[in-house]
Amino acid sequence: MTTTTPLSALRSLLLADGLDGMIVPRADAWQSEYAAPYDDKLAWLTGFTGSAGLALVLREKALIFVDGRYQVQVREEVDLSAWEIHHLHNEPLDAWLADNLPAGSRIGFEPMLMVNSQYEALSATHCALAPMTDDPLNALWHDRPAAPRGPVREMPLDVAGESSAEKRARIAALLAKKGADYLAITQPDNIAWLLNVRGADIAMSPVPLSFALLSHTGEVEWFIDRQKTADLSDALLSTLTLLPQEALLSRVAQLAPGKRILLDADSAPVALRFAAEQHGGSVLWSADPITFIKAKKNDVELEGYRDSHRNDGAAWVNFLAWLAHEVPARLAAGNPLTELEAQAKQLTFRQQQKNFIEQSFGTISAAAGNAAMCHYHSSEATNTAITSASFYLNDSGGQYHNGTTDATRTLAFAPLDPKRRLHYTAVLKGFLSLITLQFPSGTCGHQIDAFARRALWELGLDFDHGTGHGVGHQLLIHEAPQRIAKKVNPWPLEAGNIITIEPGYYLGGEYGIRIENQVEIVESAPGFCRFASLTLIPIDLSQVEMHLLSEQEKQWLDDYHQRVRDTLSPQVSSDARPWLFAATAPVRKQMG
Repeated sequence: MTTTTPLSALRSLLLADGLDGMIVPRADAWQSEYAAPYDDKLAWLTGFTGSAGLALVLREKALIFVDGRYQVQVREEVDLSAWEIHHLHNEPLDAWLADNLPAGSRIGFEPMLMVNSQYEALSATHCALAPMTDDPLNALWHDRPAAPRGPVREMPLDVAGESSAEKRARIAALLAKKGADYLAITQPDNIAWLLNVRGADIAMSPVPLSFALLSHTGEVEWFIDRQKTADLSDALLSTLTLLPQEALLSRVAQLAPGKRILLDADSAPVALRFAAEQHGGSVLWSADPITFIKAKKNDVELEGYRDSHRNDGAAWVNFLAWLAHEVPARLAAGNPLTELEAQAKQLTFRQQQKNFIEQSFGTISAAAGNAAMCHYHSSEATNTAITSASFYLNDSGGQYHNGTTDATRTLAFAPLDPKRRLHYTAVLKGFLSLITLQFPSGTCGHQIDAFARRALWELGLDFDHGTGHGVGHQLLIHEAPQRIAKKVNPWPLEAGNIITIEPGYYLGGEYGIRIENQVEIVESAPGFCRFASLTLIPIDLSQVEMHLLSEQEKQWLDDYHQRVRDTLSPQVSSDARPWLFAATAPVRKQMG
């Protein structure tokens, strides 16, 4: 009996449509990092569940491209007899097509799932891109989940800090200055920010999946399933024109003649370009101005972050104190604590905190070799015991009513071997080097990334992920445009930005180490900025080779731990308070 797999079904489609291949991206129409199950075509096709990647299916070969975070994970999730693994950035799809396929090869793609910058890169190869107007996988994916219809809620002004009307006026003025008639807003977090709403289409990503057109005079047409808007006030809805989500392209085509539409080449579906240009309109290619404006938080938003981190820090301390007791106790009883048990208990502690809504992303609760996978998520199949023989890494965060948190701590429950201690110390030194940095205002993230890597580089080591990312205000955990990484990022860091600092080191099959704080960028000396830590969680110093730390590094740790202790001691449980005082004791006392 022959079983039809997703891969074989797609190959049948290629033959029927006269295609030599087809691109299946991880991205949905909004380029979401965490797609709804309905839109996760790459997982359906390949089994890969990571948040970045794409597949190229040819008649006789299939390739999957993933970045450095997923090089271990992808090999555990896909059928290696059917799929070749390639690096998303080091050997990109356009280069592979140019080097490996004959001229004129017809490669199918969905214009709603491809942005213009990728389309231009692929068009420069000798392949012929063939747009597919209908969703080609819908007929093949027989058990496809339903499209999400999460309710939309309003963000109160006392949390948002600026009214939607004021935001629209600001952006509309920029459009008029640029000579654009319309801005096509295709990033759901930008729409959420502009309208002061939050959604529930994707777990832990509180944005409504929708599109919007903002005119240079400030009117907004919102393309959204009306069922999602049932809880919104008439006061808000009366300022908007609601249209079905699927009407976006036809509306752009209708408006296009003689009009100039601003599109973001890196986030807007290339289908919008086709709709505008084929109907007499023109495109102004420019970054969506909302993206940069949204990243500079107002005073109300900043205070919301600070408050949410105080609550999250208390949850962390209650969890870490419990963990410090449970791990050795369970080991002694012959029933070691597991990753999933720890993850569940941590969520319980967060749920006890004021203003907590949900997690901000799937918790990474990783013991031993599982922590070597940067974006590992424990399951019944992989659930591993937390022991004293290796590190335990926990990367988690919360969506609070007034802010979003993200932090990582790597823990040990007994003395570890010199190699692990040295690597942990190098990661800590990189973290300290960057978080203590004063830098000129307007510095870009790639210009300071090496500070977090130097201690590892001196050992001949490195990590294959970014060093820091923006964090939304009760929005997405990874927020554009600021980023700290090796890759060039032209967006400057400025006061009011929220970003993470998270160097790490990963040894496949053995262990992973990461230390992460969320920080606020603040002005320091004239013309300079520095990082002010929002995260309030003790850093495990038990495995640090203290003789490798400078006096300045030790002083920063002491000052930070005193702030953590003073801020959180009134908020944590009475059971956790003794642990907090011990974990935040001065460095020299911990050494002795």
